[in-house]
Amino acid sequence: MSKEAVFKKIQDELDGNEVVLFMKGNPMFPQCGFSAAVVGVLSHMQVKFKGIDVLQDPQIREGIKEFSSWPTIPQLYVKSEFVGGCDIIKEMYEAGELQKLLTDKGIAFEAA
Repeated sequence: MSKEAVFKKIQDELDGNEVVLFMKGNPMFPQCGFSAAVVGVLSHMQVKFKGIDVLQDPQIREGIKEFSSWPTIPQLYVKSEFVGGCDIIKEMYEAGELQKLLTDKGIAFEAA
């Protein structure tokens, strides 16, 4: 698959889902601690999101890093906007910034 085709596949997922997490494993069975941590934050907040297992597709695994100019996985997107990886998501959540971002973007969640 060409780089353009990989980027289109990524963009189609972002366009079709309000909250997307590119991760190792899936939301029920994360395959790394960083992915599990982000799933934990989103699940705790009861945010509906689509998890995309990059381990199932090496082209997506490498392509998402280039797509976002971010070298690590997981990667969280809200309304097609790259938000960050594990450490950023945890810091944003603890500071109340993730909740504000979701509110500003019109994403439903439980303020726990």
